[in-house]
Amino acid sequence: MSVYLYILVMAAVTYLIRLLPLTLIRRPIQNRFLKSFLYYVPYACLMAMTFPAVFYATDHPAAAVAGVAVATVLALRKKGLVAVAVAASVTVFLVARVLELL
Repeated sequence: MSVYLYILVMAAVTYLIRLLPLTLIRRPIQNRFLKSFLYYVPYACLMAMTFPAVFYATDHPAAAVAGVAVATVLALRKKGLVAVAVAASVTVFLVARVLELL
């Protein structure tokens, strides 16, 4: 029975989190700082969820670091998402294989 209570509480909290901004904020947000902050929240949350997992996805932390370095350089050079992901994955694969040979 307590599992259903937990699910009900989680549903209520999720609903309130989505409902309150819609009811409390009726006018467009004019504050530049707040608009900028809200713009970057999804990116920050995604980064906080995925970045630690990158280092635990392989047996070799050095390979993970190399992949992150390649992805960072390519992203800063404004390459596309697919190119960055493929290059980082290939880098991790190759560095891991080289480290296994050593």
